Amino acid sequence: MSFFQTRATDWHPNHNIYCILDENYANMESFKVIIPFMKESRIFKALTEKHKCYESHVRLFWKSVRYDEEEKTIYSAVQKKDENGKDIDLEVKFKVADVRRVLDLKDSDDDPIIIPECLSKGFWFRMGYVGHVNDKGYIKSTFCRPYKFMVHCVVHALSHRKGAYDETSDYIMNIITCLVLNRPYNISQVLFNHMVENVKGEKYIMYHRFIQMLLDDQVPNLPKDPADEMQLHRMNTETLNRLNKYKELTADKEPRVKGMIGKIKNPNYVAPKNDHWRHENNNSENEMDSLRGMTIKEVKVLVREG
Repeated sequence: MSFFQTRATDWHPNHNIYCILDENYANMESFKVIIPFMKESRIFKALTEKHKCYESHVRLFWKSVRYDEEEKTIYSAVQKKDENGKDIDLEVKFKVADVRRVLDLKDSDDDPIIIPECLSKGFWFRMGYVGHVNDKGYIKSTFCRPYKFMVHCVVHALSHRKGAYDETSDYIMNIITCLVLNRPYNISQVLFNHMVENVKGEKYIMYHRFIQMLLDDQVPNLPKDPADEMQLHRMNTETLNRLNKYKELTADKEPRVKGMIGKIKNPNYVAPKNDHWRHENNNSENEMDSLRGMTIKEVKVLVREG
């Protein structure tokens, strides 16, 4: 057994996995209404790219990685053989723009990486969240099935965490809020920021799928040993069956079914003005009572391009 095969405890098989967005897939019936929106969203490639990951490449990347503050660039190395069969190290480097291009996120350096907390929380209450406004992490199981499915996909595909997949980080809330309300948001920068924080900290095996995509983009024909492939969990019919259920809740106690809103309902939806989460002429429910007593969190900005 190789060195790389003996140290697989610092990555999680449910982290940075791809998701299935196929209306005809088994057990998908409860979630079909939201699939067209997700397919048309600018995170479609990041959600669904079925890119194989190879532990030796990803592990060497995180073992060798460094961040240049002045250049706003992540540097690392990959290993391949030269024409004589000798192992050689090749430098790789990438910036926010590379993350944007490889994942096809269609955002801009001018887009924000922070939005008002009341905007994201107001929107999440509009989606049907039933917890307290100051909950540490909004739980996906409080939503009706289509929204629960969307949150599940974004958390597992885009979150930097290697656990706590039932909870949503602030930036995951922001991503979903801005996608559905058709607002700009610099997802590329946010992902890059978390990579940089990992460089400066634990250096666990983060974003293995995205890192492999970036490596393959820069260094074609990297050696790919099937025995080295990381065995990641994948969305399947069992996953969808679990998402279709609400633990310990009878049918009459399940989250209330909410209508689809924003760009999910209307592909030509225009974002409300003045950081509102609904248009002023919208006559549906009001979330202001749910926002009373909200404590504004201190926001930490890690890195900003430029």
